[in-house]
Amino acid sequence: MTYNYQMIIEYDGTNFVGWQKQKNGLSIQAIVQNALKKYFNRNININGSGRTDSGVHALAQSANFKIEKKIENNEKFINSLNFFLKKYPISIISIKRRNLKFHARFSAKQRVYKYVILNRIGSVAIDKNKVWHIRKKLNLGMIIKGAKLLKGTKDFSTFRSSKCSATSPIKTLNKIFITKTGNLIIIKFSSQSFLMQQIRSMVGCLKKLGDGTWNLSKFERVLKSKKRSMCAAVSPPDGLYLEKVFY
Repeated sequence: MTYNYQMIIEYDGTNFVGWQKQKNGLSIQAIVQNALKKYFNRNININGSGRTDSGVHALAQSANFKIEKKIENNEKFINSLNFFLKKYPISIISIKRRNLKFHARFSAKQRVYKYVILNRIGSVAIDKNKVWHIRKKLNLGMIIKGAKLLKGTKDFSTFRSSKCSATSPIKTLNKIFITKTGNLIIIKFSSQSFLMQQIRSMVGCLKKLGDGTWNLSKFERVLKSKKRSMCAAVSPPDGLYLEKVFY
């Protein structure tokens, strides 16, 4: 009998080439698969909900795998796998049995990412590699106005990486929440799926609005241009987190 399991995984992506297994460095997928191999004594392939880039973090990456063996004790499984992962900033948070049709990527109905900006003069100590540090004071009101223009179903070609393999640049950005607490600005994006580097590209352009380099009409022209060449420099991966996946 075949069983299908979903895992929720937390990781610090700083020193990895990203989620996806690659030949040029350590990936989260490869390390977790190796831990599963140690546990089950066989090769296991896992499917992630999204291919986070190098340096991008996850609070709740969702992944599934199939195995011809029932996991009898979830707590024992989680503890064992985390023991094998203890050298790395990767943690298995939970595991749940799913039906055989469930796929972490293709079954997802909504993905929520958050981007964290530390807006202060002082350098970063505790949150190094976890935020985008911007020294120049940002105008939160302008960032909020720009974010409103991004909501809805649009052609996001401007914010699409040249390496993006998506069949269409048209995506629906359902929600954008922006909050500020002290020196931290948090921007949350919710959509069924995103183009490669779409979020970091959008944040890079919102930063231009916030620091006064661009005005709102310039931001709108860039969005409507559908030209990647018009996009601002992408924001660093440090501040980006995959926060939650809904099914």
